[in-house]
Amino acid sequence: MSEDKVINLGAKRDKKTEKTEREHNNDELVYCSFCHRPNTQVLKMVQGPGVNICSECAMIAVQYLILNDRMPSAEAQQILDAFWGKAR
Repeated sequence: MSEDKVINLGAKRDKKTEKTEREHNNDELVYCSFCHRPNTQVLKMVQGPGVNICSECAMIAVQYLILNDRMPSAEAQQILDAFWGKAR
């Protein structure tokens, strides 16, 4: 997994544009759409089209789904492993 603090899940772009955006995102403050903390105060920030979620809010959401039996535990573990970059 990339060491970038802000991960953009937007549309696919060419390599030159992607590199420039990565460099720009590392300098720019990006705020979580849920808790409003900036990327400088969280482990990771995932950027989507018009929305951002920090690693902490993502973990709370996954835990909520597990506790409310909305997601099978094996599937939740795969998501957690993928999010934290652990290979299975």
